Amino acid sequence: MSERKVEEIIESHLVQQNGYVPRLHLNYDATYCVDKELLLQFLSSTQSEVVDTLKRRYGDMFETRLFKRIFDQIKKKGIVHVLRNGVKEGEFKLTLYYKKPASSKLNMTAVKNYQSNIFSVMRQVHYSKKTPNKSLDMVLFINGLPIVTMELKNTLTKQSVHDAIRQYQKDRDPKEPLFELGRCLVHFAVDDQEVYMTTMLNGENTVFLPFNKGYNYGKGNPPNPFGLKTDYLWRDILTKESLSLIIEKYAQLIEEKDEETNKVKRKLIFPRYHQFEVVRLLLKRARHDGAGHRYLIQHSAGSGKSNSITWLAHQLVELKDMTDEHPVFDSVIVVTDRKVLDKQLRNNIKQFAQVDGVIGAATNSAELRAYLEVGKKIIVTTIQKFPYVVDGIDGLSQYKFAIIIDEAHSSQGGNTAAKMNAILSKDETDEEELTAEDKINQFIESRKMPPNVSYFAFTATPKNKTLELFGEKQSDGTFKPFHVYSMRQAIEEGFILDVLQNYTTYNSYYKLYKKIEDDPQFDSRRAKSKMRQFVETHELAIEKKAEIMIDHFLEYVYRKRKINGKAKAMVVTRSVLSAIRYKEAFDRILKERNAGIEAIVAFEGSREIDGKQYSEEIMNGFPSEDIPKMFKLDKYRFLIVAEKFQTGFDEPLLHTMYVDKVLSDVKAVQTLSRLNRAYKPYKKDTFVLDFVNTAEDIKEAFEPYYKTTILSEETDPNRLNDLQDELDHYQVYTEEEVTEFLHLYVDGAEREVLDPKLEAMVERFKQLPIDDQVKFKKQARAFVRTYNFLSQLLPFNNKEWTSRAVTLQFLVAKLPKLTQDDLGEGVLNAVDLDSYRLEQNEKKHIQLEGDVVLDPSSANVGGAITDPKMEYLSEIVRDFNEKFGKNITENDSVRKFMLEELPRQVVAHEEYQNTKKYSDRQNAKITFRRILEKVFQDYMFDQFEMYQKFMEDEEFAEWYTNKMFEADYRFGDNIHN
Repeated sequence: MSERKVEEIIESHLVQQNGYVPRLHLNYDATYCVDKELLLQFLSSTQSEVVDTLKRRYGDMFETRLFKRIFDQIKKKGIVHVLRNGVKEGEFKLTLYYKKPASSKLNMTAVKNYQSNIFSVMRQVHYSKKTPNKSLDMVLFINGLPIVTMELKNTLTKQSVHDAIRQYQKDRDPKEPLFELGRCLVHFAVDDQEVYMTTMLNGENTVFLPFNKGYNYGKGNPPNPFGLKTDYLWRDILTKESLSLIIEKYAQLIEEKDEETNKVKRKLIFPRYHQFEVVRLLLKRARHDGAGHRYLIQHSAGSGKSNSITWLAHQLVELKDMTDEHPVFDSVIVVTDRKVLDKQLRNNIKQFAQVDGVIGAATNSAELRAYLEVGKKIIVTTIQKFPYVVDGIDGLSQYKFAIIIDEAHSSQGGNTAAKMNAILSKDETDEEELTAEDKINQFIESRKMPPNVSYFAFTATPKNKTLELFGEKQSDGTFKPFHVYSMRQAIEEGFILDVLQNYTTYNSYYKLYKKIEDDPQFDSRRAKSKMRQFVETHELAIEKKAEIMIDHFLEYVYRKRKINGKAKAMVVTRSVLSAIRYKEAFDRILKERNAGIEAIVAFEGSREIDGKQYSEEIMNGFPSEDIPKMFKLDKYRFLIVAEKFQTGFDEPLLHTMYVDKVLSDVKAVQTLSRLNRAYKPYKKDTFVLDFVNTAEDIKEAFEPYYKTTILSEETDPNRLNDLQDELDHYQVYTEEEVTEFLHLYVDGAEREVLDPKLEAMVERFKQLPIDDQVKFKKQARAFVRTYNFLSQLLPFNNKEWTSRAVTLQFLVAKLPKLTQDDLGEGVLNAVDLDSYRLEQNEKKHIQLEGDVVLDPSSANVGGAITDPKMEYLSEIVRDFNEKFGKNITENDSVRKFMLEELPRQVVAHEEYQNTKKYSDRQNAKITFRRILEKVFQDYMFDQFEMYQKFMEDEEFAEWYTNKMFEADYRFGDNIHN
């Protein structure tokens, strides 16, 4: 039951089951970090002629020169490089490790060389010359060179893996040669329950990562009926085969440039357990299955997906089939829908490449063909570029492709998927010999997953369609991912943070008033929708919410030095207009507070508002493409976004999110997950302040993705039959017409032939009642979407479906836009904001269970125009205020005072009227300001906060005076009225 017994168990297994050589600690040389005897034994038995020559050349200095040369090269280049590439000594190259051959059948010399490697294990290693009494529990060697160190603990003697970690942090000097970066592959802290690892010792700042299997989609390891919970480490990971694989294919000493300091840092990569496992399992299955299959990998944020994709890509191009004679794939195409990740992946893949010239980044079809012709094995592209990459490429069916898709649900859908499938499987045949029937069959087949392509789809949040398309069908009819590294496990292991731990919601209350004397009628449903949008994007509402955000950030984030004083926030807005108004409000308030920090705004394109042009570059003062880089600077603490950066933006310094937008389903998970990136050891929590969504809404969105996502059943093909029956009923087309259209289309008919067929259908559509037009159009769209999805899954051909899908795809584009008179139009000209107030609702930790199962996409397409409910404006305003205006008091009606009562009294003043009438504009403005201050004093107790702001904030006072003066001077008697 002792710690020593755990050592014995590990050593015994490695020696007896795995062919390791047991060594005594006396064999270790602490000066050169080497087992001299085994290294010389390996070199003498495998490269005796070189060794004999060097002995003759150097005489008594041979061993000193040899060991020093190897020691220095490992210090400079790292153990991975030295094992892979050897060491040059004079004109000779010394091989220090022989790689494992891909096949034991084809190269017996390579097999023999690999078998000559000496794997050894040494216990209680006295690693230091400075402190010779200190020892490590265990070190593993290859050919006398140390590659793995271990500190072992035993929970039965009241010591755990965390004591082993503390031992590395506090009692193992990182300046000792054995512990320098790159000298060993990895350092393991181990007990009978858990395993942790690090590749770089840094004293008390050393970061250890879990190296556990996970249990019940969470942290830790499952019970082991045959031994210790952690015996997978020595039974599976530390075997000769696995360690060889890690050295040759996974471990890497890379260089990373810090964008802030411009310094280059070295970093040693060693795979986490789930990364090593998923790549091995995928390679095993792909080798067995061959091309033409699909695999869904559900890996949470924080899983190290970029490295997993990189390792998989490199090994898929080398993968041989079960005969060990033929490659399974000719080329690997990595497709991502995120430009930032596209660049990251390309850099990753290049750093891991051991052979130059195997990687290309394709942006068009010519580049793809050129890469294939010159033998480039890995091609990286974005989903936006992919249609251009494959467009115009013919005759690719002779190639076998592995396509790795990042974020599968957004990268693999509809026409893009069909186009990808069609082109990658297209054969170079003489189409002149094909009949129309042949062409139609070929067209239908081209939409299915082609037999020469395998898909490896990675996503953290698989939708129902993604699960059905790429998931594995179970015996009970459900669909599950091939491999899972769950959100729960990532949170519990500390790779990401729980973004739902501090979730605060706000309620907003507001009242409108009718500002016209007339009482016109409007459609109440549309009018209220417009009114709520108007309120939440109103300058007063934006100003109040901005003040709450800034106050919160300054008090609870900035001054409390979250993330070591580097914390940043994202403001998620509902529209570009909101983002622009927030940016203006933030600039004004931050300047008022003299906060010393600034905000950046992000939205697509440009907008013109009240005659003024707005764009990212105009508002930020630097180009759009520089936003991610500039946001890293210390002075920028807020990123105000409208759609942009809500997905795929990886910034570990994001600590807080302010949400002013409806979020649901996958979008909610992806948006809030911008906060979850770890920044060890400083980032300990996150915070969300939500003005729109309830805690229940967010819980519902996250539940399916907390553990593993399961689809309850497959999509029923009868959905298409039902939709077909409903569409045929409208008699917009005939069976003969859609069949003829399909024949013409696949035969390459010109527009002059196809358009008249569609126009005839359009005319019949126009004769339908308006409700039927709405239903037909929605059902037609649903039919095309469902066909595009199911055509990739169904094993049989159905020409009735295909003829309708092709016809409807083009017909829908020609159908007239259905517009219903907007009977809510003009309501915003008749109302204005009377009062607005925000109230904190609740602050809570949203707890997830993760037991929700997704259902297939609904077949319900709806489709009817809602009859307007006409009401008088006064009734609409009353109902609106009753719903949203509870808890509003007279003190909340600041707007009415500031924008009506106060300026009306100033404008009515005789002195101002005379100055405006008989003097120039400048004098009129000076008089307006003077009278404004005088009138304001009469209300200083009733409106103290606004009076104080006006008197103490010159920028606000100037802005308010200008606005009120311009309203009167330019528009005459508007304020009077």
